[in-house]
Amino acid sequence: MKLLDVELSEVRSALALVSEIVCPPFQTALLLMEQRAATEHLGGHLPTRLKGLDAALCGGVPFGVVTELVGPAGTGKTQFCLKLSLLAALPAHYGGLDGGVIYIDVESTFTSRRMIEMGASSFPEIFHSKGMAQEMAGRILVLQPTSLSEFTESLEKIKVSLLQNQVKLLVIDSMAALVPGVHEQRAPGQHPLSWHISLITSLAEFSRIPIVVTNRVRPQSHDESCLYPFQVQKMDRILKDRTRYYSHIVAVPGFHWAHAVTIRLVLEAKSGQRFMKVEKSPTSPPLAFPFTITPSGLSLLTDDGTEMVVPETCNLSSR
Repeated sequence: MKLLDVELSEVRSALALVSEIVCPPFQTALLLMEQRAATEHLGGHLPTRLKGLDAALCGGVPFGVVTELVGPAGTGKTQFCLKLSLLAALPAHYGGLDGGVIYIDVESTFTSRRMIEMGASSFPEIFHSKGMAQEMAGRILVLQPTSLSEFTESLEKIKVSLLQNQVKLLVIDSMAALVPGVHEQRAPGQHPLSWHISLITSLAEFSRIPIVVTNRVRPQSHDESCLYPFQVQKMDRILKDRTRYYSHIVAVPGFHWAHAVTIRLVLEAKSGQRFMKVEKSPTSPPLAFPFTITPSGLSLLTDDGTEMVVPETCNLSSR
C-alpha cells in the first residue's frame, strides 16, 4: 500500500488475482482417470508370463519405475532377468515389447546360451524359425563394466541409447556389486551410490520403460535394531504360520536405496524350496509364491500366492 499508494481493497484484489493465476486448478478423480487413459501409451507393464505374479502386479513389471530383485546367489535372479530380456525383445504379435534391451552385466553372469535355451523352450515356433533367434539376440545390448567408474560411464551413455535403440527394458545385474561396504551406515550425501540411484530413478521416469535392478543380500547385523519391516524381521517375532515366508535378509545398498524402489521381489530358498516374495508393491499385499527353475526359466508351482503377515512397523532411528 505504501509503495503503490493504493487502498487495502485493491491490494486484496491483486493478491486474489495473482493467487488464481499461479495456483494449480483442482483436479477431480474423474479428470485424473481421463488423463491417464489419454496417456496410456506412456504406461503399461511387461508381462512376466508368471500368471500369479502378473496378477499381483496388475499386469507384470510396470513401466516408468524401478523394480528390484533381491536374493542370495543361486536363487534365480539372473535367470529371471534373462527371461524378461527375451520377453522385451519378443515380437509384439507374440505378446512381447518388440524392442531393444540394455543389460548391464556387472557380475559377468549373463549367458547367451541359457537365454537361447529359455527361448527355444518357451517359444519354439519363434526360435525354430530361420534367423529369429539371431534377430532377437541382436536386440540385447550387453555392457560389462569392471569398476565403479566404468559402471558410471555406462549409466551416463544410457539416455542416448534409450532413444537411438528403441530400448524397452533396462536391466542392472547387480548395482551394488562394485562397491564393497556400501551397506555401512552413512549420511545420505555420502552414500557411494547416491548419484547412481538418482540417475536410475530419473531414467525410469524419463524413458517410461521398466527398469529391473538385482541386488545381493546380507544377514542382519547386531546393530541394526531399527529397519523397515520389508528389510528385516527379528527371529523372535517369527510365527509358525504364514509369517514363515517373511524375509530375514537385508538388501546390500541398504536404507538409502529402499526409497528409490517401487516394486521389490525377494527370491529365497528354504528347506529345498524356492520362494518368490512380493515384499513391496503399491498394488499387492505381501505375497509368497513357491517356484522352480525349468528349461524355460522360472515357473510358479501355484498361481495363488500365500499372503504374508506384515510385522509391526519399526521406529526409525534418527542416527
